[in-house]
Amino acid sequence: MAFWLVKSEPDAFSWDQQVANDVEPWTGVRNHAARNNLAAMQRGDRAFFYHSNTGREIVGVVEVAREAYPDPTAETGPWLAVDMRALGPMPRPVTLAAIKAEPALAELALVRQSRLSVLPVSPAHWDLICRMGGWTR
Repeated sequence: MAFWLVKSEPDAFSWDQQVANDVEPWTGVRNHAARNNLAAMQRGDRAFFYHSNTGREIVGVVEVAREAYPDPTAETGPWLAVDMRALGPMPRPVTLAAIKAEPALAELALVRQSRLSVLPVSPAHWDLICRMGGWTR
């Protein structure tokens, strides 16, 4: 199993909407590096659901329910989507400020590549962030 972080602006698509829909296509990614990360995702991989811009915090955990397929919202281009299933809310949302304050997370892609919307997360970083947020599943 691999680990990821996916970002969404809560006014465009929020954690509450993900939960209400249970399984939702993760569409609209228009960055080649982020698209490559979507392509690498396997069914069962887990991802932190991060509210960007407003909130700037990890608010939940999702898992890949369907591997990469052509993004139905793309008019042209090699864009991909995956389906994500809500697993549960982060018991204590983990803020970007808390992540940046933790020296062990200095190499986390969220800190180093802040504009990328789909990011890999190492197992060690995943475990630490789960502890910070109280995620035990």
